[in-house]
Amino acid sequence: MNRRIVFAGRSGAEYSYSPLTPQERLRPIAGNYVVARMDGAKPSIVAAGETDNLSRMNWHDLLERARMLHGATDILVRLNVRSAIRREELEDLIAIHQPPMSLETA
Repeated sequence: MNRRIVFAGRSGAEYSYSPLTPQERLRPIAGNYVVARMDGAKPSIVAAGETDNLSRMNWHDLLERARMLHGATDILVRLNVRSAIRREELEDLIAIHQPPMSLETA
């Protein structure tokens, strides 16, 4: 995870995310994630979520569904241990970006 993509929230706060590569193994740590379409200068958020353990996520299935439904190209993650901060960040991003995909159906 070396390249960073920055997304601004409704509050004006900026959140820096790193692309998740197919060969990357994440540690069992909490964080936020976005599924994005990276076509052009400005990436768009297709879906966003948070979890207490990034290593348990089924990234392949999530990306494939988002790719089929909304043209998603990448998953990006941001390590973030405190649950209250993760939820606040998620709400801030969703408020302005209004992703079309619900992760409850992903």
